[in-house]
Amino acid sequence: MTGSTLVRTHTGTVVPLRTAPVGSIQGTLALDLEPVVEPPAPPPLRALGAGDVVSVDAGARGRLEQWSLRYAQAAAEIAGGDRPVAQLLRWTDPDVYLDLARRAQLVAHAVGQAAGQGRVQSVRPQVLGVRTCFVADDAAEVSAHLRYGARSRALAMRFEVRGSRWICVALEFA
Repeated sequence: MTGSTLVRTHTGTVVPLRTAPVGSIQGTLALDLEPVVEPPAPPPLRALGAGDVVSVDAGARGRLEQWSLRYAQAAAEIAGGDRPVAQLLRWTDPDVYLDLARRAQLVAHAVGQAAGQGRVQSVRPQVLGVRTCFVADDAAEVSAHLRYGARSRALAMRFEVRGSRWICVALEFA
């Protein structure tokens, strides 16, 4: 029999099994197996928040959410020792700055590297989203959802306007 093979069934009988030609695409998936080295795209912003204590226009909310998302990404990378703490000096209260520097030193020391000199964490943190609550015209509290591989963490931040810029005056990882 051409184009077939013999197969023994569970009862012991031998039956012919016809083989069909296999197409070059059948049974394959179009997978890109190259590693992703670029940071993830930021998530879309949400609509106006119902938790605000004071009313804020959509433009101001959008600008603070975009900025706080970038700040949270940098803070997570700094706390993990991957980024130099000096990158957030202009937008961080001195007490928060010292705490971030201490966290970075502890993590880097645990793996035997110097903080802010390159890759310390095995997984790059990713900010999945931020939520903003304006508690005054010049103060906002922000929560961020961080992902470290399969694990999640929360980051709570408080920003206040000092001079002409938002400054992080409180930062807590959970």
